[in-house]
Amino acid sequence: MSRYVDGFVVPVPTDQLDAYRRIARKAGKIWREHGALEYIECVADDVKPGKLTSFPQSVKLKPGETVVFSWIVYTSRKQRDSVNARVMSDPRMAAMMDPKAMPFDGKRMFWGGFKTLVEL
Repeated sequence: MSRYVDGFVVPVPTDQLDAYRRIARKAGKIWREHGALEYIECVADDVKPGKLTSFPQSVKLKPGETVVFSWIVYTSRKQRDSVNARVMSDPRMAAMMDPKAMPFDGKRMFWGGFKTLVEL
């Protein structure tokens, strides 16, 4: 069964990781309640700057920041669109969506939706 994945990469100040984790846990529960199959957030452990490109370069990582790589899994793009619409209208998300309250620089975050190519 082919699935659909939203992927995210975001720079997070290391002194804000606990705040980010709290928000991620709340958001993940909301996404799962609305139908996402999986919600995973990972913090950089072995991501060095590259010669041409890398995770740190992709988010213009600054001193005192780390990279968070995340993904959400759905049954299909149609289901993803439906889940995301419900999540974005969920009142619990409002406080988390305020750019002034976010524990990271949302302007340097990037994301996208992906069709699976290989699943083992």
